Amino acid sequence: MKRQLTAILLFFPCLFFSCAENKESEKPVEEIKAYDLDFNWGEGGPNAFAAPGLWADANPEQHIKWYKDLGVNTIQTFIVSCNGYAWYKNGVVPEQPGLKYDFLPEMVKLGHKEGIKVMGYLCIGSNVRWGLENPDYSYGIPADRHIPYTQKYLDYLDAVIRDAVAKTGIDGFMIDWFYQPIRSSTGGKWLESEKQRFKEIMDKPFPGEENLSEEEYVLYSRRAIEACWDVIHTAAKETNSDCIIWLTCFDITHPHIVNSKMFQEIDWLMNEEGDLNKIDSIKSMVGKNTRLITCLANWNKKDAVEVVAGAIKNGVGLYGFVKPDSTSLLPPIIHYLSLPIDSFSGDDRNIATLARVYNGLQMEYVKH
Repeated sequence: MKRQLTAILLFFPCLFFSCAENKESEKPVEEIKAYDLDFNWGEGGPNAFAAPGLWADANPEQHIKWYKDLGVNTIQTFIVSCNGYAWYKNGVVPEQPGLKYDFLPEMVKLGHKEGIKVMGYLCIGSNVRWGLENPDYSYGIPADRHIPYTQKYLDYLDAVIRDAVAKTGIDGFMIDWFYQPIRSSTGGKWLESEKQRFKEIMDKPFPGEENLSEEEYVLYSRRAIEACWDVIHTAAKETNSDCIIWLTCFDITHPHIVNSKMFQEIDWLMNEEGDLNKIDSIKSMVGKNTRLITCLANWNKKDAVEVVAGAIKNGVGLYGFVKPDSTSLLPPIIHYLSLPIDSFSGDDRNIATLARVYNGLQMEYVKH
């Protein structure tokens, strides 16, 4: 596998550019080399999400240097992380308590100077602050999906997206956990607010949990997600027609989203499982301009070298993410290049692999 990938990497000028030409521009399409230092997960909050204000002193200049050294052409950072607080100042959502820098706009400004796209992030299915402030519209505040797509929540998303896209200059944003809520906090009982949403979407009263068939639930779920998608898409594109909307799916073939209108309209679509076979299975369901991405992260237990080789072969973009350390960063990229890939494990091995691929280095490269 290593010799095979090394041979591929010798052709680096073609590696991250599609061999197929863009019909409109007649220029090669730049592939996606993305990463995220993930501000979602951390200590001190009421669940597994980071406490508000954790990493509030994150320095944009230091972050841009780390990402540049990694070799990315796309940074995914945050509009609002899962704790519900924003990573830019003076927006419609309160900023992370103690936010030292106007983080997201500064990341955009500095990233663009380096020719790097900067993307934000919104977790559609989970938001701790929303859950705490709107208990009648949220199934508690677990570190899991808990928000039904009521009109009240859609109005919130519309305001946040328009505000962030207009004020921060982001090239686009990732949307995550775009599935139905987990209702375990109520023992499976529906909130009155979601029963009302069912009536609005299905044009009939909610039949009761015990009378709701699986077929009807799937139909409701697809309609609810599509209505939410319409709000997200309209808010983003009306604010900036070039705004990239990036959907990540931990289950890209889930019946509530597969072969949906969203798949046709999304700009970037990622299978977070890292399974290239699943990406192949949905290729016929996406729009003609949709870019496909795979993911390297410790949770999906995929072999980094194998995934990279498959992604390159199939013209699929690459992405990875990991929680930072207490400094809001990780060791300098030279750390990951100073030892062979096999010296690392987990997310460190993923970073070591991507650092070589993104910088056009052979897999055997070691910086002495």
